[in-house]
Amino acid sequence: METKIAIQGIKGSFHHQVAEEYFNESMPLDECMSFDILVKSLMKNDAQKGIMALENSIAGSIIPNYALIDRNNLHIIGEHYLDIHMNLMALSGQSIEDIREVHSHPIALLQCAVFFAKYPHIKLVESGDTAETARRIQENNLMGIGAVASPIASKMYGLEILASGIHTIKSNKTRFVIVKTQNKELPKEEINKASIKFELDDTPGSLATVLNVMNNCKLNLTKIQSMPIIETPFQYSFFVDVVFEKYKHYEKAKNILQLMTTHFKVLGEYQNKFIR
Repeated sequence: METKIAIQGIKGSFHHQVAEEYFNESMPLDECMSFDILVKSLMKNDAQKGIMALENSIAGSIIPNYALIDRNNLHIIGEHYLDIHMNLMALSGQSIEDIREVHSHPIALLQCAVFFAKYPHIKLVESGDTAETARRIQENNLMGIGAVASPIASKMYGLEILASGIHTIKSNKTRFVIVKTQNKELPKEEINKASIKFELDDTPGSLATVLNVMNNCKLNLTKIQSMPIIETPFQYSFFVDVVFEKYKHYEKAKNILQLMTTHFKVLGEYQNKFIR
């Protein structure tokens, strides 16, 4: 059976761009209008792999996606960093002054907040996907409505770019992860990064002790994200990314942390792809 890739959004979206770059070819896509629908596609085996944005260098972590991966026991098998170029686009023949509303994904709008502060006459409207908004403007011939999306979306849906590179910080990267329902993907010698999750109570120094174990086992902590456990006041889940030179160092740390923490879970073991 040919592998189908579930993406959040439609063709022309940033998730679509990641699919083509990561897999180095055009793959059959399952276009999902939310991350919840994407996860359901994987769970029903409608798609065999999925792509999920996890954090952005401007907007920060996408917390609900951490919870989705954890709650549905998905496994991270890879990652991809994408340079994000946000552009304001609309049907041709208009200027920015003609635009009354701009629709886009809330994260995209957040990344462009400084630009839109200069145009108080524009109402910002959240939508499900950057490219879907561009397509809707084209299909319904919506004058006075703009979209924030990628250059690919402007070409694909015949829109004119009114302002390019409108994101606040020009070095704008989003980290995407590739997820599956199973974790058998790479041999140990090719793995140099892991995502783990564990829980700690509110005992003073408990997190510091865990971090010391990682340091002593030669793990480099690249990400830590805490989430309160709603059902248990003053207890927290921690989502942690670590990189390492040798799998045996990570394996040693993993064995120790399983004893020190509760609800320890490996979310993924894969290759670190970040190039500065």
